Amino acid sequence: MSNYSIQTISENYKMTAFGVLLEDYNDWAGNAAKTAAKKTEITENGKLAELLALADGQEYQINYVIDGKAWRGFGVMGAYDVEGAVVLDFLAGDYLVVPGTGADKDRLADEITGKVFGGLLQEIADYKYVGPGNSTFVKAAEDGKFYGEMWLRVKKAAG
Repeated sequence: MSNYSIQTISENYKMTAFGVLLEDYNDWAGNAAKTAAKKTEITENGKLAELLALADGQEYQINYVIDGKAWRGFGVMGAYDVEGAVVLDFLAGDYLVVPGTGADKDRLADEITGKVFGGLLQEIADYKYVGPGNSTFVKAAEDGKFYGEMWLRVKKAAG
């Protein structure tokens, strides 16, 4: 069984991000390419830095459902009015928190996401993922590696 915890968030919160709609959720390679292109675009045009400067400087990779379609982006905690960005609602409740560590900052969020959706959610029988989104942050750890956490809203399963 993988390492995880359940944390309770007492109030709704918002995140502001730049991202892309994913037309075909199962097109893993195409979606990864679209996501990487968006990350490059907002890094090069300074939009991500602008958002990070408004917030606490912590970047998040965010998966969300917008108009029934999968959406993936990069953003910050809080609601900010920045051209081209969307403000996403995250609801109060129980959150599954899955930590991870690794040497590659740019890959760690995807590795944690893969672990969660690649089996961990099926292993946890007493909670079910309810969305509408999830977020992952990565930061430098003291040992030269990186530490990250994915947060997903869950509900206790009936049982």
